[in-house]
Amino acid sequence: MATEHKEKWSAGVTGHSNALDLEDKVFEKRDPKEIAASLKRSAEHSHRRKAEPFQSAMSMLNFYINRAGRNLSDKQKKVLEDAKDELRVAFGRERQD
Repeated sequence: MATEHKEKWSAGVTGHSNALDLEDKVFEKRDPKEIAASLKRSAEHSHRRKAEPFQSAMSMLNFYINRAGRNLSDKQKKVLEDAKDELRVAFGRERQD
């Protein structure tokens, strides 16, 4: 009996978000500025989001970190955490130290 490959619900949300159309493999990028810029573009161009662009972009980034966290390398987790600061800068928000 063949087993079916089921996509985890969190992967489904990340890949097929009802609020943002994300660039392919955006969370696999190695440059926090590129991740932030991509999320900003996605949030600003979406007409389906319910919140402001900054909040939508940050929520998607946090969602990915929280759901994929244990499967991320320490290096990639650091890149994604740094992307939060870059996202704040991109939207003209204060950096948190």
